[in-house]
Amino acid sequence: MEVAIIAGGCFWCTEAIFKRLIGVEQVEVGFVGGSVPEPSYKEVCKGDTGHAEAIRITYDPKQLSYLDILEVFWQAHDPTTLNRQGEDEGTQYRSAIFYLDENQHQAALQSKERIAHTFAMPIVTEIVPAGEFYPVQEDYLINYYENNTDRGYCIFTIAPKINKIYNLFQEKIKPTYQALEYEDRTQKTI
Repeated sequence: MEVAIIAGGCFWCTEAIFKRLIGVEQVEVGFVGGSVPEPSYKEVCKGDTGHAEAIRITYDPKQLSYLDILEVFWQAHDPTTLNRQGEDEGTQYRSAIFYLDENQHQAALQSKERIAHTFAMPIVTEIVPAGEFYPVQEDYLINYYENNTDRGYCIFTIAPKINKIYNLFQEKIKPTYQALEYEDRTQKTI
């Protein structure tokens, strides 16, 4: 197994997306890139710790490569908005790739260069060494989408992102997840 750490805004969205990919064994939500050890969700939300909401993905490189993860990452959020994803604003919602070694560093730089021309605005995603990753301590933050599918944020923010990734990368989605359930949910509530 290998590990990747990325931040694409709210970790509820990225967790829901990446756990659906073939080869992903585990997705942990947490914080990285800050100066306060063992930060709480409330501390990070204030924007004073320097951490980003991030996910740590444990995956099987025989089924899913690091470049595959980055390819999905670029499409799963807007890498051209600084410290903002939708209504979520602050440095804790920044776009970042936290690399664990020089191979990941080079892959991230190359991936960014390859995708840059597809966006109308410049990419602002940080590509920085991974510091300590702190998994969230609050249980209600884990599997947020699955546990809260009736909430507005899940319906109007997370479900459309899942649909987008499903439509772009259908061959990378675990068979147990069906796009129709998300598509139907968003269509019925809009």
